[in-house]
Amino acid sequence: MRTFQVVVMSAIDTQQQQILSYADLLKMKRWNTPTIYNGWEQVTRRSPARDCVNAELTTDYMPQMGPMVGYAVTLVVEPSNKAHVKSESWTSYWQYVASLPAPKIVVVQDLDKPEVSGACWGEVLANCHRALGCVGTITDGTVRDVDEMTNAGFKAISRGLSVGHAHLCPMRWNVGVNVFGKRVQPNDLIHADKHGFIILPADDQPGLLDALKFMDDNECETVIPGARQTFGLHVNEILAQFNTAREQFAQNTQARFNRRGEW
Repeated sequence: MRTFQVVVMSAIDTQQQQILSYADLLKMKRWNTPTIYNGWEQVTRRSPARDCVNAELTTDYMPQMGPMVGYAVTLVVEPSNKAHVKSESWTSYWQYVASLPAPKIVVVQDLDKPEVSGACWGEVLANCHRALGCVGTITDGTVRDVDEMTNAGFKAISRGLSVGHAHLCPMRWNVGVNVFGKRVQPNDLIHADKHGFIILPADDQPGLLDALKFMDDNECETVIPGARQTFGLHVNEILAQFNTAREQFAQNTQARFNRRGEW
């Protein structure tokens, strides 16, 4: 049996330097997560195939809410274990959540995985976290009250749905967590939507907005019209147009970032 443990550290101790302004985060929210990824892979030294994106499938239960972006509030739960239910842990946990800068995404590791004992989220917790500046959650556990959470304006990306809540109570927080095959640290900047999520390290954030805008423009000016402006063309002309557009896309990316990019 796992023992009950409360980990409370100063929020200042775990905060990374915040590179992007709140206005920058609002701009990032206008783009879907794949577009963020397309810009990120041009400015990072990390592997775009292995690093910073979820390695397991996620489900977005509020896709109509669009993307969310925020700093990670980390939490570990084990709904099957009644020993963790301590009223004082909620008080300390709420103080931790309130101490961190908004916008915030609560990233929850459920120790019951792969079993399902109870939902990490429902209507009440969604409203409480929303009041403290949280915009949503990523949890490898389950959620319930999907309609009510949507009404609260709290987005949920999770492994599935549950009927009950079991013995839900904060077990550990302000610690590194493992969700969907990735390690998330407190205050990591995350962008997420129906496609999954990406963790944006501090050293990859400068120039990210410019990079994603460039890559989106590059697609719209080369490979997308190359594939859509084909009316009346012979198949050989279409294929030649594909190749020309793809090469132009690569040349543009090479000139800007010294790498060819996706194409």
